[in-house]
Amino acid sequence: MRILLSVVILATGIAIGGAVPRVSEFVQDALASVGVPRIHPAPAAGQPSSETDVPEPAGEHPRPRGAKPETGPATAKHPHGEGGGEAEPTVIKMQPEQVSGQDITVVTVEGGTLARHLLVPGTIAPDADRIARVPARVVGIVAEMRKRLGEEVVKGEVVAVLDSREVADAKSEYLTASVKAELEKTNFDRQQALWDKRISAESAFLNAKAVYSEAQLRVDLARQKLSALGLNAAEVASAAKRDETTPNTSTLRRYELRSPLSGRVVERKVDLGTDVGGQGDPDDLYTVADLSTVWIELAVPTTELAKVKEGARVVVTPSQGDADKQAEGKVIFVSPILNPDTRSARVIVGLPNRDMAWRPGTFVTAEVEVGQDAVKVRVPKAAIQTVAGEKVVFVRTATGFEKREIELGRSDDDAYEVVSGLRPGDEIAVANSFLLKAELGKAATGDND
Repeated sequence: MRILLSVVILATGIAIGGAVPRVSEFVQDALASVGVPRIHPAPAAGQPSSETDVPEPAGEHPRPRGAKPETGPATAKHPHGEGGGEAEPTVIKMQPEQVSGQDITVVTVEGGTLARHLLVPGTIAPDADRIARVPARVVGIVAEMRKRLGEEVVKGEVVAVLDSREVADAKSEYLTASVKAELEKTNFDRQQALWDKRISAESAFLNAKAVYSEAQLRVDLARQKLSALGLNAAEVASAAKRDETTPNTSTLRRYELRSPLSGRVVERKVDLGTDVGGQGDPDDLYTVADLSTVWIELAVPTTELAKVKEGARVVVTPSQGDADKQAEGKVIFVSPILNPDTRSARVIVGLPNRDMAWRPGTFVTAEVEVGQDAVKVRVPKAAIQTVAGEKVVFVRTATGFEKREIELGRSDDDAYEVVSGLRPGDEIAVANSFLLKAELGKAATGDND
């Protein structure tokens, strides 16, 4: 009952207060004494809500107490916008000595070429055209090893000597055939002279001619056998004459092995006294390689294969180790056949290796150039900064630098194409352009001291 009475009194007081302000104040004081909060009427339109809500004069901006007037360091701003705010600063005033003192490099904008690349792993291998084995072409025993592992050799140089019965038989056959051919030639010449004078019978002349022809044939066959073994018939004959003057020395069983190319001994497979050339015996004595040029075998995925062309420029870096070490080669072969297991094509890169720094078996990363695009405006990546979400460059002016918004197009590892915002001949900051961005940031925050 008491609660209902309080509600009635409150409603009656509010109604009377709306009509008579002083009565309302009296009633609200009475209600406040029993715990009912005061109710403030809404202010009329155009009047302040309280004594402290005094409107500021139009056109003036409040200034914090104790604030200093603005004094920008060397940065100009655009005029006020429609909303009364200030735009971002765009000009940085800077003297030439300030530019040089902060190592800000300025370059002239011009056109150029953007190169597109493809990164693929690879393995260094010897150049197949510059590696050779020194084979044991006859059955024999290793009598001399004239080169050690790692030593340099010249094409045609003797690197080992074998003692071979097979060689001795071939040389003896040739020497015997040569001696017999000389005797038969002498007999044929005598019979021909007698037949010319009609002293001897024609049958004797014809018989001598047939025997001499057969002897010549045997010499030719013996010479071809020597050639098949890699021996020179004239050298064999000369060696036999030298042996006549040194009865205790024989070269019949001696077989010299020569290097097929100039290079370095990278593998040695036998020792002195080793049997070679026979069934189950080593077939090679040495491996000689010219590593002044090496190959890089790349495995290019099928999806990228159409982009790789023979003659394309390739930059090679080690997969591990010195990341700053680089070399440049070119694609010399693109296989038309895919590997059935990896579904990739074999691509060979020729790489100069004058200092022998690239060792076969090393894993590398190859950056293959797969295209070139000519552009009218090419800008180094170091010149581009991001300000307020926009790509900008700083253009050199008579008094300093001007921030210029640009639109970027294609790119490569080093530069961007600029579609709009720059023209060839403009001068822009490249190195340390972030210092100019920092100056803009200071100007935007009012920190110009």
